[in-house]
Amino acid sequence: MPEYKAPLRDIRFAMQELLDFDGHYQRLPGAEDASMDMVDAILEEAGKFASQVLSPLNQTGDQGCRLGESGVETPEGFKEAYARYIEGGWPSLAQAQAFGGQGLPDSLATIVAEINGSANWSWTMYPGLSHGAMATLMTHATEALRDRYLPPLVEGRWTGTMCLTEPQAGSDLALLRTRAEPNEDGSYSISGTKIFISAGEHDMAENILHIVLARLPDAPAGNKGISLFLVPRFAVNDDGSLGEANSLGCGSLEHKMGIHGNATCVMNFDGARGFLLGEPNRGLACMFTFMNNARLFIAQQGICHAELSYQGALAYAKDRLQMRSLRGVAAPEKSADPIIVHADVRRMLLTQKAFAEGGRAFSYLCAQLVDLAHGAEDQAERQRAQERLALLIPIAKGFLTEAGVEAASLGIQVFGGHGYIAEWGMEQILRDARIAPIYEGTNGIQALDLLGRKVNGSKGALQRGFADEVQAFIESERNNAELAELIVELERQLQRWNSLTGQLITEIGADPAQLGAAAFDYMMYSGYTVLAYIWALSAVKAQQALAAGSTETAFYGAKLSTARFYFRRILPRNEGLAATLLDSANTLLDLPEDAF
Repeated sequence: MPEYKAPLRDIRFAMQELLDFDGHYQRLPGAEDASMDMVDAILEEAGKFASQVLSPLNQTGDQGCRLGESGVETPEGFKEAYARYIEGGWPSLAQAQAFGGQGLPDSLATIVAEINGSANWSWTMYPGLSHGAMATLMTHATEALRDRYLPPLVEGRWTGTMCLTEPQAGSDLALLRTRAEPNEDGSYSISGTKIFISAGEHDMAENILHIVLARLPDAPAGNKGISLFLVPRFAVNDDGSLGEANSLGCGSLEHKMGIHGNATCVMNFDGARGFLLGEPNRGLACMFTFMNNARLFIAQQGICHAELSYQGALAYAKDRLQMRSLRGVAAPEKSADPIIVHADVRRMLLTQKAFAEGGRAFSYLCAQLVDLAHGAEDQAERQRAQERLALLIPIAKGFLTEAGVEAASLGIQVFGGHGYIAEWGMEQILRDARIAPIYEGTNGIQALDLLGRKVNGSKGALQRGFADEVQAFIESERNNAELAELIVELERQLQRWNSLTGQLITEIGADPAQLGAAAFDYMMYSGYTVLAYIWALSAVKAQQALAAGSTETAFYGAKLSTARFYFRRILPRNEGLAATLLDSANTLLDLPEDAF
């Protein structure tokens, strides 16, 4: 398994030079203390924890969890690492001070989560899900529930889960059957079975708070009859101590392709005592507080696996000797040249690098918008941030997870036969990455959400709003002769994105089936275009730094080279997508079933 080292220089580039996080925090109410000196210190410590504590557990954690008589046991070292995580105060980083948190911005916790996730994704899922639970309780729980359940969750002594999926109800939650019967004391008895529950049971925390979707007895059918409940693993007494075990438990562990270090559970609720969150029959709307948090978290998973695979592949490519360079001997003192001299190996490495670094900046842009959507003083700025997130979150989740799988697969390819065996750990990265396009809403669902609810639903307004910002950047660099190749191509892609959006809205109006036929390709086209904007912006910042006399010529030169590679070798994929997303739905639907 590659020895992960946090790419702090690139993280700082994305935060400070691309997105001006310093100015962002100074303008964000309550975040003024988050100076870049403080942020740097936090990131340094996060990098140490990830490389020294989490990374060594990644490959051993692949041996998986075990369900024994006392419950689920996590891999060796996971529990001790979590204790150190709590000791360091990491769970409370971005939580409200009223509940024991440090009150720092959400975006900073998002960046720390990326560092942890790159080192050990399976482990990071345990505290990662807790952040969604905290946000849900903060937004939808009564004051009494918040006071009782949030402080230990913020401290990290307790963790949280999200319980949606059932055997017959995956993405279609209208089919949900879990029941919630009201009790005389105002609580509810929850009964049903949930599957695929990440971190549903484990031995790392004292208590686990399950956020559960269920139906009340008089609930209407479908999505409009779903309510949301807090169901603790152990009862909590008035003095905050733990009481009796609730009537719930892990029935079995799922046998999975990857992320073996995280316990994915079948959870059985048998009259478990729970508490209503939000209004009755409004649970799905409340759950989206958790889901939007989770979708950005999973978008980061794509970046994490791309980064880790890239680090492993790059080190191997510099060391592995095979054949000679076609442009002449590169290492005459050696029996063969390092494979990094070969064009095809560089193609793979640069693809990984473009996805990892470009995706990182994309996710930080989303994280910055989350800060503004929740905390901006100006209501118009909040509204604008919410609109940008509505468009960008499904693109980020869908596109970046697809890119992460591709990057992880390329990492294996760089290693050749050695990548296919378990010893090097590269195949684990691909197995761990493959879940990301599936959970928290499959990428097909993300694509339908993007094109259907967000783009078509707003008659293109959400897409136009973001496109206008990109166009403003293009206008600001219109006379940049050195980077004209990038700026001109970005404008061409942007204008076609605008045109395709309008065409699809018209076609969907004429044939609603066109939505399903075009959605995935539209999402990918959108992703490649957003990343083109990120890389053009990166190139401009690198150009400015070099013009100002920076001595980091290798770092900024690599930014310029990778930007040009992205525009010349990856962005042209949009040519095929532009054709396929406009193809008639008849190609897919006007076939008899026996044609398959």
